[in-house]
Amino acid sequence: MHEALPAPDRVRTPGSAPGGVPFFGHAIALLSRPLDFLPSLPAHGDVVRIRLGPRRAWVVCDPELVHRMLVDTRTFDKGGPLYDRLRELMGDGLVTCGHADHRRRRELVRPAFTPARVAGCTALMGEEALSVCRDWRPGERVDVTAAALSLTTGVIARLLFSGSLDAARAATLRSCLAVVVRGLLVRTVVPVDALFRLPTPGNRRYLRAVRRLRALVDELVAERRRGTPHDDLLGTLLAAEDGANGRALTGREVRDQLITLLLTGVESTAMCLASVFALVADHPEVERRLHEEVDAVLADRTAPEPGHLARLDYTRRVVTETLRLRPPGWLFTRLTTRDTDLGGYRLPRGATVLYSPYLLHHQAASFPDPERFRPERWAPGRTAGRAAGGDALLPFAAGSRKCVADTFAMAEATVAVAVVARHWRLRSPSGPIGRPRPAVTLGPRSLVLVPEPRARVPVGARPSPAL
Repeated sequence: MHEALPAPDRVRTPGSAPGGVPFFGHAIALLSRPLDFLPSLPAHGDVVRIRLGPRRAWVVCDPELVHRMLVDTRTFDKGGPLYDRLRELMGDGLVTCGHADHRRRRELVRPAFTPARVAGCTALMGEEALSVCRDWRPGERVDVTAAALSLTTGVIARLLFSGSLDAARAATLRSCLAVVVRGLLVRTVVPVDALFRLPTPGNRRYLRAVRRLRALVDELVAERRRGTPHDDLLGTLLAAEDGANGRALTGREVRDQLITLLLTGVESTAMCLASVFALVADHPEVERRLHEEVDAVLADRTAPEPGHLARLDYTRRVVTETLRLRPPGWLFTRLTTRDTDLGGYRLPRGATVLYSPYLLHHQAASFPDPERFRPERWAPGRTAGRAAGGDALLPFAAGSRKCVADTFAMAEATVAVAVVARHWRLRSPSGPIGRPRPAVTLGPRSLVLVPEPRARVPVGARPSPAL
């Protein structure tokens, strides 16, 4: 075996001296120009050692090795700077818990995301999509990112809380999440705790947002305990808290699960949707084909129904290609639980290991012409993204830690794109939009587009009966 190269001084960062790197190491490049820095690493090897402040870390650049790592959850457990920071926010929820606790927590929420339950949520997804675009006015500038966050907040609120999240609390949730996701990135790539204990305005905003988010969740749980039971995810978690089926949760675990589902269910899907609308606005031919499909499939309906999802093939390809080009989850960490070998590279116990779906999705060996937005990559019979060890497309991870709600997220995004495209053409008022700057998720933070009406069916019209 040999040690992963290059050593930190072989991967140059802005301001680094020929003989080494400054104290913050490659954290500067990862913060200031991550979408250029990460794709530069494969030229140095399949596993590349970098420096994040005082820590060493290893970036896995080969899709086959990433798959191997994701499948071996005993050796490569959830951990490292990202999950250390997320754990401060989410506790030991489904995303952040260790290998030993993961299966139990996953089994609690998995029934909410079966194919039948996802299909049953199609109507509410369509209703929420209509609710955010029915008040748009032709020619007026629309903050599409804010609209996407409203949409996904509405969907997850109904899934978790049966719609008990009123408008004021939904606004509080969106505001808190916006602050949290901005603060998490710098806390991940600059793992120096002392910096984040300083009473700076940014640190105070972040801590205040975390406190408000926890207080909001506690308030919703307390209201449910005093009120009527509901058949939603909160009801499922509270039943588990009472020991139903012998799987008792503590009150803290209930809150951890809810915050986890809120953060992942609202932010990531909203960033995907904002990226879809940005990319479609920049690609007229994709827009034309998308409009043709939704017009043909939906006919005189205002929103998809369960029977339409399989027929929205091109719409789904647009979403899939967006997840390749602009994956909301663009950087993740793992922690080794023992000394191990990964593709001939020695990794010590306790090593921080990073992998980046953005890096993997932009490798020409897996995706020819990787910078182009080409939904046709995903046409039936194509072999886009097939790596030696499996699919190189990893927007939802892989193995037993693959996102439990991946099918739900894909359906939600497909429905939302179809609804908006059925009624509106979105134009950029300032020319090509370009790629966004990442926070803890990747997507346009304030995407402003101008809607032009195109639908024959009035926005907000009553949906036709189910198929």
